[in-house]
Amino acid sequence: MPGFDVRVNTHSRGPWTDGRAGRALHAYSDDVEYQVARRGEQMVDARLRQVLRHPTGYYQSRISVDRAGDRYKVHDGGVIYGPWLEGTGSRNAPVTRFPGYFTFRRTKALLDRQAPQIARELLGRYRAQGLI
Repeated sequence: MPGFDVRVNTHSRGPWTDGRAGRALHAYSDDVEYQVARRGEQMVDARLRQVLRHPTGYYQSRISVDRAGDRYKVHDGGVIYGPWLEGTGSRNAPVTRFPGYFTFRRTKALLDRQAPQIARELLGRYRAQGLI
């Protein structure tokens, strides 16, 4: 009967067996999440520059990226009028005529479409450096 035997040497040395590959993939994954969050922060800032009529700079200065458990979070630092600007506050329409800017929700949708490209670009850099 035609065929062949296969034997895999699991005692070989290299990045998969000594843990380097796993560490590199973990670092890459974390870096992708951080870079996507940073891009989201930039997009929120750009959107606020478009929509705010009389910006004081305070609200924009509170937009930041922080680690929240096992992920990164783009937020406004808990500014008291943040929900009102976003349109999720109790004082938005129909209570007042102001419906909100929906900045974070719109940015999240746009960012979800850009995330794969950010990951690909970062993977290229990791490969070029021989990290993955």
